[in-house]
Order: sequence, then C-alpha cells, then structure tokens
Amino acid sequence: MKDSPLKALRRSITAGAFIVVLACAAVPLLAQQSHEVSIRGFKFEPAVVRIRTGDVVRWINNEKRTSHSILFTGETGLESDRLFPGEAWQRIFNRPGTYSYICGPHPEMTGTVIVTE
Repeated sequence: MKDSPLKALRRSITAGAFIVVLACAAVPLLAQQSHEVSIRGFKFEPAVVRIRTGDVVRWINNEKRTSHSILFTGETGLESDRLFPGEAWQRIFNRPGTYSYICGPHPEMTGTVIVTE
C-alpha cells in the first residue's frame, strides 16, 4: 500500500533532520587537526608548532639507531615512553598556552607547542 503524501513528507523531514543532527555532531571531530613533528638528526622538526585548542601533535622518531622521549619541562614533568626508531607518540592539547619540551635523554634537543583558541 502506498503512503499518503503527508506521510511521505513527514518521513522526508524526519530523515533530513536526522542528517542535519549527524552533520552537526561531526563538526567538532572534523575541526580537530593533527600536526606531526619529526625527530631526526637530534632535532625536533619543526621545533615550534602552532596549533589550536583540541589539536593533536604526533612525534615520530625518524632516527636510524637512537631512542628519544618528549619531556614537558614547564608542567608536572609529563614524559613519553622512550621512542625507538619508527615509533610515535601523540598528545592532545586542550588548553591554550605555550608548552616547552626537551628530549629526556638529550636535553639539548628542544621544542615548543603554542596552543591558541
């Protein structure tokens, strides 16, 4: 049996509203960006990363033989595990600010994450 035009219209409106709700829920997820920092030649590249609140920074050890870590000096001493060649570690930054870090075993290696709203 065929639906009446009114029922068909209600179904279309309901389906359309559902799609709009799903799209709105996905917007914050799409807004989050990922930024990559390469560890190579005993340097963080780039040394300074500018991101927005909620973004992710991912550090990748691209050395051939050396392990590194990411140690945030201005906070509670948050430090990643040792990253061996080919391994990665990431962090989400939920608050604006300037986050300085070094390599735990090689403190001459420095970097900064600048987070804005």
